[in-house]
Amino acid sequence: MSVMSNPATVGSTAATERVRRSITGGKADVKGTIFMLLMLMALLMSVVILAVLVIDMVTQGRTVLTERLGDFVTGSMSSQPEASGILQGLRGTFWIGVFTVVIAFPLGIASAIYLEEYAHHKSRVARFIDVNIRNLAGVPSVVYGILGLTLFVKAMGGIVGPNSNGRSVIAAGLTLAILVLPIVIITSAEALRAVPRGIREAGFGVGATRWEVTRHHVLPYAAPGILTGTVLALARSLGEAAPLILVGATTGYLSGGTEFLDLGALTDRFTALPIIITTWAGRPGEGWVSVTAAAIIVLLVVVLVANAAAILLRNRFDKKRG
Repeated sequence: MSVMSNPATVGSTAATERVRRSITGGKADVKGTIFMLLMLMALLMSVVILAVLVIDMVTQGRTVLTERLGDFVTGSMSSQPEASGILQGLRGTFWIGVFTVVIAFPLGIASAIYLEEYAHHKSRVARFIDVNIRNLAGVPSVVYGILGLTLFVKAMGGIVGPNSNGRSVIAAGLTLAILVLPIVIITSAEALRAVPRGIREAGFGVGATRWEVTRHHVLPYAAPGILTGTVLALARSLGEAAPLILVGATTGYLSGGTEFLDLGALTDRFTALPIIITTWAGRPGEGWVSVTAAAIIVLLVVVLVANAAAILLRNRFDKKRG
């Protein structure tokens, strides 16, 4: 049955149109149309700018990506652009992402659940915590780098990096996990706040406990929004460079650091893709421009893969919720 032949759909559309005409007096919504066009223009400009940047990077790094992609991805850092690779940076970025997922996501989501489902919103303590979390989300990343340098590198260096004076992947991962933690809390809290109150009341009405309502009703409904916020936080942690520089990421030659699953190497010196890109971008010569552009494309692919995984999970929860 088509939409036009469905009496319920036709009646609903006619009722909506009558309400709209009664509100607007039958006049065209000129201001609304202008606002919509302005928003559409802003969206198109954003897409065009992004497309231009991506095309420019692909054009500059095309030689590296087409002629020696395998060697580039599996190679180590070098003083010559034609021999340089990004495997060590990929490893550092991978483990930073792991620390973010393992530390920031559970703590952030659990904190959001407490603030939205258990804490009294009108209490001074809850308001004080909420205001400070929102302030921390706006703190420049270099400040978190100083925190990581002071806390993890200097104070806890013997624990997180005894072989590297504290300048290790563990210090970097902990620093960036703390950096994105406020973002995870805020986005998760907003997703939980968007859950209709009726869902909670229905659960309480049949005798469910607060945890049962939260676990079986609130979290599944809020899961798509929570996943969207967490993947944005993950993308930020993978692209940060300033905190990594402060906690001691290597910008030059690095021996080792090519074994992804070597947990013992987590306490050694490290580098990451943003650091490699920043270092190579400051070197003169067409060769360095090409490898820098190629490294940027690889980092974009890594972020897109993380986004794709989050989108698949979000769609899965949307289907269950529907």
